[in-house]
Amino acid sequence: MQERKDLSAITSYQKKQDFITDITPIYETGKGLSRAVVEEISRSKSEPQWMLDIRLRALEAFFSKPVPTWGADLSELKFDELKYYTMPSERKVNNWDEVPKEIKETFDKLGIPEMEKKYLAGSVAQFESQGIYSRLRREWQDKGVIFTDMDTALREHPEIIKAYFGRIIPFSDNKFAALNTAVWSGGSFLYVPRGVVLDLPVQAYFRMNLSGEGQFERTLIIAEDGASVHYIEGCTAPRYSADSLHAAIVEVYVKDHARVRYTSVQNWSENVINCPTKRAWVEEEGRMEWVQGSLGSKITMTYPSSVLRGRGASASHLNVALGIGNVWKEGGAKVIHAAPETSSKVVAKSISGNGGTSIYRGLLRINPGAYNSKASVQCDALILDDHSKSNTYPHNEILEEKSAFSHEAYVGKISEEQVTYLMSRGIPEDESRSLIVLGFLDDVLREIPLEYSLEFNRLIRLEMSKLGAVG
Repeated sequence: MQERKDLSAITSYQKKQDFITDITPIYETGKGLSRAVVEEISRSKSEPQWMLDIRLRALEAFFSKPVPTWGADLSELKFDELKYYTMPSERKVNNWDEVPKEIKETFDKLGIPEMEKKYLAGSVAQFESQGIYSRLRREWQDKGVIFTDMDTALREHPEIIKAYFGRIIPFSDNKFAALNTAVWSGGSFLYVPRGVVLDLPVQAYFRMNLSGEGQFERTLIIAEDGASVHYIEGCTAPRYSADSLHAAIVEVYVKDHARVRYTSVQNWSENVINCPTKRAWVEEEGRMEWVQGSLGSKITMTYPSSVLRGRGASASHLNVALGIGNVWKEGGAKVIHAAPETSSKVVAKSISGNGGTSIYRGLLRINPGAYNSKASVQCDALILDDHSKSNTYPHNEILEEKSAFSHEAYVGKISEEQVTYLMSRGIPEDESRSLIVLGFLDDVLREIPLEYSLEFNRLIRLEMSKLGAVG
């Protein structure tokens, strides 16, 4: 009876995530990418000339750069078959009741409005290529905090956007960064003034709804001296047969003595190829924390990076990746120690099952002159059967003698003794294996706020339900 109840709960939760909103976009560019498409995107947003100039230079870089071949097989990604800009609504609002009916029902099913009421200082919600909703509590607005979608930020705060846009991640960085810069739309802009400490998180939620589309949101976070904020990102998409592409850019500026935590829980459907670029600059005594959970998707290649530029700067990278089924899940971290007395910690947890592939790929470098710096990398992998894979590709460069570095890795399987013990206590086999997996991930999950940790637990159980009785 308990097993039926658990299965019913999992099925209900899956329906909550995996549904399609029946809505006809008011405008879309159609398939394919060209100069005319980029100009139309910029014109439809009434952007300044300098932004269009950046877009067009990025487009040239995109066409000139090859598709990466050192990781997952991206040969099935057909750029000419994607739609690069889809506008679902003409309006952007700050009241959920004013969101178009079909789109509001989508976010209601996902629980976003309820989450905002209970746990958040503010929200930004994006549907397809457009920010639909943004709101920040009045008390934080009065302190000078800005939290809105990037298109609105470009109109209302062009001087800030122009000063920071593309400094950390130039369009020349990689092919997907060039693509994002050429066709970006939506995303979120968060500015926290000097000394302001938000005691509640803010959240951005991104929903892909159509088949064969691209989502290219742009996120820019600036925490001034002594500021502190926790930014949470959620992403979902329904299942289709045609592939879609998600290629976001996230730039985070952590000024002196500031702190930013960036938590991302991505539950893309199995037709989404996910290739974002995320990077932070961390100044003196600043702290950057990345917490990332990657579930679903056909292919994921994501390596959040931190450049520790100021004395005493620090970074923490916690990553969980589930490669269950015919998927390629590649994650990791990049940390550059570019100043003295900096510190970093990377913890990567991966799980592979049903023929899935999970990979850690990381870069850690301690530059000459970054004396008294400390860094550690920990890669743990759990393989659930004999036809799944887990690989580790660390690249470590320790170029300063007066520094400390450690690297450790672990690969294992679920202990049958543990399963037998839990079953002897009346816990069904599938549930026993899920509990062991959750225990394996505990040191990362406990870094996620309670409500989001519960959500992540449900997502993991949903992924585990695909396995049946695994060994």
